Amino acid sequence: MVARWRRQRRRSGNRQSPPPVTYSNIVTNTHNVGGGNGLAENSLGRNPSPSIPQKPISYLYGEPTIRFTNQEVASMVEQQDLKYAVVGKFSHGMPSIAFLRMAIPKQCSLKAEVNIGLLHNRHVLIRCSIEEDYVTLMSRPNFWIKENSKSFLMRTFKWDIGFTPEEETSMAVIWLSFPNLPPNFYVPSILFSIASAVRRPIAIDAATLNKTRPSCARVKVEADLLQEHPQRYNIQIMNGEEMETMSYKIRYDFLPKYCTTCMLQGHDLQGCWKEHPELQPEKRNHGEDSVVAAAKGKAPNPTLPPTNPSRQNPNPKPLPTAPNPPPRNGLP
Repeated sequence: MVARWRRQRRRSGNRQSPPPVTYSNIVTNTHNVGGGNGLAENSLGRNPSPSIPQKPISYLYGEPTIRFTNQEVASMVEQQDLKYAVVGKFSHGMPSIAFLRMAIPKQCSLKAEVNIGLLHNRHVLIRCSIEEDYVTLMSRPNFWIKENSKSFLMRTFKWDIGFTPEEETSMAVIWLSFPNLPPNFYVPSILFSIASAVRRPIAIDAATLNKTRPSCARVKVEADLLQEHPQRYNIQIMNGEEMETMSYKIRYDFLPKYCTTCMLQGHDLQGCWKEHPELQPEKRNHGEDSVVAAAKGKAPNPTLPPTNPSRQNPNPKPLPTAPNPPPRNGLP
């Protein structure tokens, strides 16, 4: 009896934090406000999509071609557990794939089962089974994967069917803030409706859910860095025949840059070294940078260090000359 009473007391003393609200909870109406895990039973293997029949072969310019519809491609994504797939990119070395299968779920604080495989020589494909783990991986710009005394930098990107190892996707996860929005609009479905003006919303921060910050609501969304993003939004309230319109500002907490020349995240065309070689910092002790020199039509000489005129002797002494050799055999 005493042991049972202690177990019940421990259970009653554990207060659970409010369940996470994700976009899939809203559209499927599976978010339990009063408790529970708050996540839809959306493991990708549990709800198999309808099978796709074998396709006939046609020919385009003499080459065999297979045609699919957008619905069939979406069904393939579901069947191959790619709905919440994330690409992990290692730019400066990476551990073995066997170690990553054990380390990524632990060091990245993932809650459900994930499937990790080698996608390229420095890219791994992480197939998440729940949206919460997808949000966790996409919410941080990078992760440090530690193996013994070494740390490897892993950046995460959204996977799509157009993935190529040489290019980074223009899709990124960003935070939107809605300052001065009245707290009565902090209903999750309403916040997701507002955030959908930018792109697909995926989560709401804890302070907004807990009602501890009524001055500003924050929503996490997937955004395309190549598109223009709205700066304001309007809310209209109908009162009989009258319409009241209220305008509010959208604040982007951090919007990554994207370069359409390098096809990489982190900088734009204004800061691209390929488009503007003069912006690249010069290398020390190697004279003029080779990229800058090539842009100016000069031939760089990286082997010779630059001379310092202030250290040159203005009056150099002449070198001593060797004396004339003596005559041989009496000859001058």
